[in-house]
Amino acid sequence: MADPQTPKVEADAPPAKPAQTPQAGRPVPHGKWQEVADTPKKADVPAGMWMRCPSCEAMVFRKQVEQNLWVCPECEYHWRIGADARVAQLCDPDSFEPMWTDLKPTDALGFVDMQPYKERLEAQHKKTGEHDAAMCGVGFIKGRRAVLACLDSRFMMGSMGYIVGEKLTRSIELATAQDLPLIIVSCSGGARMQESSISLMQMAKTSAALAALDDAGGLFISVLTDPTTGGVTASFAMLGDVIIAEPKALIGFAGPRVIANTVRQELPEGFQRSEHLLEKGFVDRVVHRHDLRREIGRLIDYAGK
Repeated sequence: MADPQTPKVEADAPPAKPAQTPQAGRPVPHGKWQEVADTPKKADVPAGMWMRCPSCEAMVFRKQVEQNLWVCPECEYHWRIGADARVAQLCDPDSFEPMWTDLKPTDALGFVDMQPYKERLEAQHKKTGEHDAAMCGVGFIKGRRAVLACLDSRFMMGSMGYIVGEKLTRSIELATAQDLPLIIVSCSGGARMQESSISLMQMAKTSAALAALDDAGGLFISVLTDPTTGGVTASFAMLGDVIIAEPKALIGFAGPRVIANTVRQELPEGFQRSEHLLEKGFVDRVVHRHDLRREIGRLIDYAGK
């Protein structure tokens, strides 16, 4: 008796033909969904061409953001930028002359945390191409000659150590000696802990130099960007004749979470942001990055410098 599970095969049935794979580029006949035709390989998208805005989470074209001065075209979020980009945005083309570029930090204390401070400095130099977190010099802003100093958040979050304090003090003294307007753009996490009390001394040194500038009738425009905190806020950043802030910049001494845990109260919305500080009188005006260069030039003219 035949096995009922075995299908019956006709004796005169022709043998099945093997399936043929279509040639590359030729269309697949209808009904042949099992057969996949070769298709040309799609071009890969270059890495870094697109970026996600951390505020609105929109995917934006990187080149478009760069042309927009690193401001999100969707929500106006201001990205953090390096000192070289800041100088290029504020100064007239090819007018900036960097100064004191030979100053380099040293590990006077032999400080070691997760890695030796000396190795950390070397790694930061390889990453940014800079020796420390400040770029200082003389340039023209809308045709007005001025001393410009910019902190660089790419280098240890723009923290202020001995070299940063020294370059800022020299910039202040140069502005005093030549009666030039002084613009300092702050972007920093505060004093550099790896230099301990040496970094804290820079707060007093820069503040004393600014007092001399004020006595001489000089003009100091302080520009606060995201973030401006710690010992930088507690010293030169808040001593400007005019204090300008970029939109939604974090500005304060201790962070909001530290304050909330200390006072054990819920902080108001936007606490320590530039708009809140403008409302409370700590900041004179909040200026969009597109208008910052023009606003600084207007202030220099108004002060007669």
